[in-house]
Amino acid sequence: MYRMNSRTAWPRRALGRGWKALALRRFRDAEDGNLIVFAFCLFVAMVMIGGLAVDVMRYESVRTNLQNTLDRSTLAAASLTQDLDAEDVVYDYFEKAGLLDYLTGVEVDEGINYREVTADATAATKPFFLHLLGIDSFDAIGHSVAEQRITNVEIMLVLDVSGSMGSNNRLTNLKSAAVEFVDTVLSSDGEDRISIGLVPFNGQVNLGSTLRARYSTTDNHGVANVNCVDLPASVYNSIAMPPSTSLPMTPYADTYSSTNQSTTHTSPTSTDYATVNSANVWCPPSTVNIVRLPSNNMATLKSQINNLTAIGATSINAGMRWGTALMDPGSRNMFTALIGANQMDSTWAGRPYDYTDDESMKVIVLMTDGEHFKEERVNAGYRTGLSPIYRSSGDGNYSVRFTSGRPTAAGTKEYWVPHLCTSNNCKNGSNTGEAWRATAWTNNSTAAVQQTWVQVWNNLRASYVAWNFYARALGSSSTTRTNTYNTWIANFRTQTDTDDMDTQLDKICDLAKANSVTVYGIAFEAPSGGQAAISNCASSSAHYYNATGLQIKSAFRSIASNISQLRLTQ
Repeated sequence: MYRMNSRTAWPRRALGRGWKALALRRFRDAEDGNLIVFAFCLFVAMVMIGGLAVDVMRYESVRTNLQNTLDRSTLAAASLTQDLDAEDVVYDYFEKAGLLDYLTGVEVDEGINYREVTADATAATKPFFLHLLGIDSFDAIGHSVAEQRITNVEIMLVLDVSGSMGSNNRLTNLKSAAVEFVDTVLSSDGEDRISIGLVPFNGQVNLGSTLRARYSTTDNHGVANVNCVDLPASVYNSIAMPPSTSLPMTPYADTYSSTNQSTTHTSPTSTDYATVNSANVWCPPSTVNIVRLPSNNMATLKSQINNLTAIGATSINAGMRWGTALMDPGSRNMFTALIGANQMDSTWAGRPYDYTDDESMKVIVLMTDGEHFKEERVNAGYRTGLSPIYRSSGDGNYSVRFTSGRPTAAGTKEYWVPHLCTSNNCKNGSNTGEAWRATAWTNNSTAAVQQTWVQVWNNLRASYVAWNFYARALGSSSTTRTNTYNTWIANFRTQTDTDDMDTQLDKICDLAKANSVTVYGIAFEAPSGGQAAISNCASSSAHYYNATGLQIKSAFRSIASNISQLRLTQ
């Protein structure tokens, strides 16, 4: 067997050591291993990025759905045209979207002209991959605020100034409350966005000469400071009352005072039974209890309120009708004309705004201490023009002409002279003819002046005329005199039943509310009928106040507190 000796083994061992070194050098210089490491690192990065994208996409999907639901719900809840509870609206949206568990809070801040709704929601999204980076929660958080504000506010204070307001310090307390209301509301208005008008009412509404001249009035009597009109029943069937509406002026007439129904003559100068009682006319002459056009002059408004006086009956329907008329867009052209004539501040150009104007709000504050009193108005034919009544320019006594329908005792004599009926036969109704004359009474040849109906009602009560000029002249017995009186008082005037007045008020209140006019009602120490009327007129039970004494100030404060929160940012 061949054996390798030591001499031949050395070269082989040396060669082996060189080969190993060569192999190590080749391994060291090889690049194939670097590519594998890079590929592994790239794979890990791609997996992490993909996982992050999945988690982010899941988060964004939940967050977007959450935010969209928040925005839709708060916008709907903040709308001033919806009457549902704002918080309930938000909850309802989330419940229908299947996200109710994520809703964390709802806050509502609202006033008379604005509503702000804030809502927050949080949805936990469990990450699939981000927990590898130490992120164990990835919550989707949503926040939304929606707000609607009305920046332009038109306010009408429709205030009772009837005679009963003079009792128990009612008018004094009203003035104090209304003055404070003006201060509160207008002090927060730095941009001339809020206007306040006044409509005082008693048995009628005195428009004042400036405003009355802008309406198409008939039967103009020319009596100073008597600027009321008799509203036709038809004006309560529509919210609009254009200035072109034909409106007969209210005569200055005492139509509901009683008179002395004696067969004995009562002097026409008798303050008890003949002459006009100024407290009992339907439109007392006044320069203070008149409608005031919209203004924001605090000093002027407060002065106008403080000058109000208590007199007359109560027609809540007429007050409310004029309050709505001066808020109706149909009055805009009239306001423009008043501004052009420098009878109204140009600040209010463009008012009254449309009912659909999203940036305006109309508010009526209606206050009364009473209930409807039968309205009385002079009938057509007895308002203006010549009457058959004559007055002596000497002693002031009257006579009345009858061209037909005279009693037999009168013969051809056409003039009845009341103060000449003095004998027992005449007083007992025999109509002997002693009080009948062929000509009007002149008193020693002085002139007998034919009176207009305006002159008659300026001096004599309707009841006095019906009794002394007609019942005594034509009635031959107690029964016929009474029947004749009833006939002529009905000829002179018509009464509107209180039930009809209640219905008219209900109609105009409903029309106002249907056109988004906010109506606040204050029954101030009013009887049950007045309380019911005002409660029915108010926009809701929350808009109705039943006040006594100084509580009227609290009622006005409550109303003003909402308006005073104006943030005129639009």
